[in-house]
Amino acid sequence: MQHLNYSTTRAAPMVALPVKKKRRTYRYPEELRDKIIVDVIHDGDYLPPEFLIDAKGRKIPETLVRRHFHVERDWGANRVAARISERLGLSQFYTVQTARCLLDFGRFPGITHEGAPHLRRFAINHPFSELLSFNQKRRLLEEHYDSISRQMDDAVRDKVVKIAVHTYDRFNANGTERPEVSLVTRALGYQLDNELPYGVFDPLYPDILAEVTVDRILRDRVSLNLEKSGIPVAHNYPYLLPEGSPEVRHQVWSFFHWVRGRFESAYPSTATLPEAQLVWNMLMDTNLRSAEGSALRDFLHMFRRPPKGRVREFTRAQRIYERICLFVADNNAALVEYYRKSSERPMSLGIEVRKDLVWEFNDEGTPIRLADERAMQIADKIAQAIAQYFREDRLDAHQLREHVDNLSSPELEGRAEVSP
Repeated sequence: MQHLNYSTTRAAPMVALPVKKKRRTYRYPEELRDKIIVDVIHDGDYLPPEFLIDAKGRKIPETLVRRHFHVERDWGANRVAARISERLGLSQFYTVQTARCLLDFGRFPGITHEGAPHLRRFAINHPFSELLSFNQKRRLLEEHYDSISRQMDDAVRDKVVKIAVHTYDRFNANGTERPEVSLVTRALGYQLDNELPYGVFDPLYPDILAEVTVDRILRDRVSLNLEKSGIPVAHNYPYLLPEGSPEVRHQVWSFFHWVRGRFESAYPSTATLPEAQLVWNMLMDTNLRSAEGSALRDFLHMFRRPPKGRVREFTRAQRIYERICLFVADNNAALVEYYRKSSERPMSLGIEVRKDLVWEFNDEGTPIRLADERAMQIADKIAQAIAQYFREDRLDAHQLREHVDNLSSPELEGRAEVSP
């Protein structure tokens, strides 16, 4: 049972919750069982007492905290994630325990101003963004955001698919009813401008990869299974993936990790160069928490002066960066197209289930009791679709390579390792 109020009892920012295996699992290749991760980032109830005191040492009013806690929480997301994990035969799923009203791991680090649009927020949520002191905010990011980042990075490493479970409100702001499920697979910037916002991630990341974060066959298999069961589904509605979401960050990190493997295979002598490590650290600093990575980005793309005493180091890093850019550019058509379609590209699927299908709410929007029969049916259909995709729909590496070669005239294997 979820707590209906927030908790101040000490808890880890993120934990792996064991799954109770009471039901049969859907059949799919056994070797993929440990390649699937299910996570929840917005159903936490933990508010550390030190962040319930404002910058002047006064207690933040409990009514204010509770109101934002009730509004911001993805009520029932853990319940849905546990069911999906159970039906897939997973041993655990990951959940962030720090309450979203305080810290939203689905955004870039920073503070959210009052009235900020939903998709333009930063990690420290309002009103805590205004009430806490500088040192409190810094500790919040270091002790919670960074801790969650490290654990999430370890959890998603070498996974084939990351399933992010959320719940959302029944109605839009204009009063229209949302579908029971929404599948979120596209970055906001790509939808609006056909590219990611400049300066967020390194421009070496191909914008086309933000078009969709998961194999369309998997997305459509989930959608078809739900619709055939009378469950309405939307795609990328009523919102998309903000660039600060773990799903988008996961895609960027994974691409540069993949490119690094191929670059170092072509130029093994670079693997031990400190300046090369500096560049890869910058490219894979997708949560924007590295001051060193930010300084190198500014040096490379904004032509700003490097930190005192590091001119030669940054200049050597610039040369390595240019070699990586040439390596990608020389192979771009085949390399990027191959990665887009390849089974080597990990997938990230965001799933939104309506909150009212998991919990019954009163007129004030406060949850009063579990009512999750419909949500459990939805979770079962989602798990069944994922298993069916891996059992029947997913193309193996050989098939994918033939498909991509038909799209690109140069032979991939000969182009991918060409010297710049």
